Amino acid sequence: MKTPSSTSYLLLAPLAVLLLVFVLPSLRPSRVGGPDGLGALCSRRAGAAPDVAVAVAPPVDTTAPAPREPPELSLLVGVLTMPSRRERRDIVRLAYALQPPAAAARVDVRFVFCNVTDPVDAALVALEIKRHGDVVVLDCAENMNDGKTYAWLSSAPRLFASRPYDYVMKTDDDTYLRVAALVGELRGKPRDDVYLGYGYAMGGQPMPFMHGMGYVVSWDVAAWVATAEEILARNDTAGPEDLMVGKWLNLAGRGKNRYDLKPRMYDLNWDMDNFRPDTVAVHMLKDNRRWAAAFRYFNVTAGIEPSDLYHLPSLIG
Repeated sequence: MKTPSSTSYLLLAPLAVLLLVFVLPSLRPSRVGGPDGLGALCSRRAGAAPDVAVAVAPPVDTTAPAPREPPELSLLVGVLTMPSRRERRDIVRLAYALQPPAAAARVDVRFVFCNVTDPVDAALVALEIKRHGDVVVLDCAENMNDGKTYAWLSSAPRLFASRPYDYVMKTDDDTYLRVAALVGELRGKPRDDVYLGYGYAMGGQPMPFMHGMGYVVSWDVAAWVATAEEILARNDTAGPEDLMVGKWLNLAGRGKNRYDLKPRMYDLNWDMDNFRPDTVAVHMLKDNRRWAAAFRYFNVTAGIEPSDLYHLPSLIG
């Protein structure tokens, strides 16, 4: 018998490879997915046998998402600040972010500047814009009592015209606003011709204007400010901003639905001992010590879990 040549073995080699690849696996039972049933794209557990895996598309969820209930009211809060007050803005952001959300309400907070002219400030404000997206830069010269509040109230209806609010607020970066408490005050109020805040009494009138720590006007009042040429004609944008807003509304007969939130809105005194549990807004938080006192009183720092990563015996019991 003739001995097979090496050439014959070479011809049989491909057939042996085909046998190993296609025939032998078919003799074993195959399973869909790995041993944990998570599908072909999931990594297998260590030590599991290399099964033949078949990718299976997940079932399609045909259930329509539950419709979200529309908010009962919406509020746009403008915190007037300056580019250089970056540390203050970080504190204020945390102060709002750590508050429980107001039920059935849409509340958005924006930090409001005029033109940012310093190149260093501009670069750092740009970082805030990219990171937080909560900055509004108006086309005006930075100021406190020379038209910035007018620029904010008159610009808001245009800037947010695609999704308007029921109310717009002006407040400062030294005011701690308790959002849910304010929403609770607004919930039963009209949506038109509203002027709400810490009311001042002058000349026999009960509330000719609201304290600049923070006041709310309804959206229609802000829209009127945006078109009221008489404000500019009288040069009524210059002067104490809270007093001037009251003047605009008084002369025009606007903001007739007025609500005084004293004593729930107030200035923090020198000794920092006049906090109220029913606070809507507390003003005059001019430094970190006063902000820390507010956070302690309202239990903002409560609930920190013990950890080896930080040693804070004054905060963690």
